[in-house]
Amino acid sequence: MQEYFSRMDIGNLFLVMLKSSGVSLEVFFLTLLFSIPLALVICSGRMSKIKVISKITSAFLLIIRGTPLMLQLIFVYFAPPYIFGAGMQRFTAAIVAMVINYACYFAEIYRGGIQAIPVGQYEASSVLGFTKGQTFFRIVLPQVIKKIIPAMGNEVITLVKDTALVQVLGVAELFHVAKTQSGRLVSVLPLFIAGVFYCVMNWGVTKAFDFAEKKLDYYK
Repeated sequence: MQEYFSRMDIGNLFLVMLKSSGVSLEVFFLTLLFSIPLALVICSGRMSKIKVISKITSAFLLIIRGTPLMLQLIFVYFAPPYIFGAGMQRFTAAIVAMVINYACYFAEIYRGGIQAIPVGQYEASSVLGFTKGQTFFRIVLPQVIKKIIPAMGNEVITLVKDTALVQVLGVAELFHVAKTQSGRLVSVLPLFIAGVFYCVMNWGVTKAFDFAEKKLDYYK
């Protein structure tokens, strides 16, 4: 076994793993790009004073948050051909499922942050002549962002690891390639390298959120 590994090109293995980590990063950034604004829409529906909209949104949140992400990935890829007669590519289906799932979790974090703002903030802005839009974007939103950063950080760290789940659709992301290489080489080295890559990515996420939290320290 050692003779075999002495001939193995570690450099090539590292490059293969690095390339697959690019796919994981693509899934990660696309999910964030679309789920963060979608979460605001879902949050608005959940907090709507129109009961029908609120109830439907609540039911949708219950379904998404109450079922495994892996099941949602499978459903989004395999269900449309039976329901609509047309499906999506594997990567597209993976992104759609990930976006919907994380948007629901982010929406509940948003809701918690918005409801944590004292009513006096809204009353004071009304007295000062601010419109509802100005109140939300100039007074409420900056405070909400400050309050939700820790919870958002936890979810984003989880997202980095959940990118591994898209392998269920055959997307060749980091963990999928690590397992394939591990089986081919009969070694845990590819899995170890994948673990290091995930740790590095989450280190970057942690530092980014730490920086954002320090920048918003004046909101106390």
